[in-house]
Amino acid sequence: MSFVNGYCHAITQINRWFAILASLLVFVMVAAISYEVVARYFFDAPTVWALELSTLLLGPYFMLAGPYILHTAGHVNVDILYGKLSPRVAAMVDAGIYPIIGLISCVLIYQSIPVAMNSIESGETSFSSWNPAIWPVKTLIPIAFSLLLLQAIAEMLVAIQRVGHRAEHQGEGRA
Repeated sequence: MSFVNGYCHAITQINRWFAILASLLVFVMVAAISYEVVARYFFDAPTVWALELSTLLLGPYFMLAGPYILHTAGHVNVDILYGKLSPRVAAMVDAGIYPIIGLISCVLIYQSIPVAMNSIESGETSFSSWNPAIWPVKTLIPIAFSLLLLQAIAEMLVAIQRVGHRAEHQGEGRA
């Protein structure tokens, strides 16, 4: 296996595991909201934490699943146009789009690191009546965008390989 293929496989597997772990957060969110509904409507005793917990977990769920979704092409795409492209032209489009995703990721990493550091140093909380720590969630922002950057690099390398393949190898899908 070449270095490029090994890198792409390793990054994709790391992001796959983060996506699986993040997907488990759905069960916690559903349980919290279900508990809130029962407590509020059956016992007239609403919680101060259920909605806020679900909101705090939605961010990591979304951000940590995103890099793997980039690999599976699960993001929004204009299929009506993209589907009409030849495999080679589609690979060229991909090879041009992934650097843009990488650039945006770099900007967001650069901007979010000071926010995360400040949040950690201050022990930031939500200042609600429940008042949970929110610095762990803010710390995940640069981590998630770093994972997205690494996955965008991997996908760009795969797209470049697809551009270079001969016609009989086109249409085999993503690595």
